[in-house]
Amino acid sequence: MSKSKEFLIPFIGLKLGKHHFEYQISNAFFENFDYDEFQSSDIKVSLVLDKKSNMLELEFKHKGTVNVPCDLTGEDFDLPIKGKMKLIVRFGDEFNNDNEELLILPHGEHEIDVAQYIYEMIALSVPLKRVHPGVKDGSLQTEALKKLNELTVKEVKEEKKESKKEEDIDPRWDKLKQLLTDK
Repeated sequence: MSKSKEFLIPFIGLKLGKHHFEYQISNAFFENFDYDEFQSSDIKVSLVLDKKSNMLELEFKHKGTVNVPCDLTGEDFDLPIKGKMKLIVRFGDEFNNDNEELLILPHGEHEIDVAQYIYEMIALSVPLKRVHPGVKDGSLQTEALKKLNELTVKEVKEEKKESKKEEDIDPRWDKLKQLLTDK
């Protein structure tokens, strides 16, 4: 869990209405969660807290980049990410966060820690398959790709040899095929 008070929002002293919060997220934030998937990260999170008389509505949005290795080449690259999430906070007898869109805080609570929600929102916005944009457009030049291209060229040449062998079939089969087409 986050040990920073930066992500604790004391809502008890806020007036009714919308309140804006901004966070700049770096790898230090993810270290608190023992999450080391990113080499670096630069993400801006904006949070709008709408305080109502009996509940809170939180709307998170994030946009930025995370530096991750490509799943195909292993090359590090900056992956742009963005996303949003809504959370409703109600008050009840006991703490309950079973529902991902509804948080129930016990009566008498005066602050909410939003770090876990920011962490989950960012982690879930990163795609499962991370492919370097240079792989998609063909501009990336690495040793791994050069070797892969060499192997692919070899395979194509071997396939051509095999298909040529298949073409050198016994001429008697050609005579039989002609019988079918001569009808």
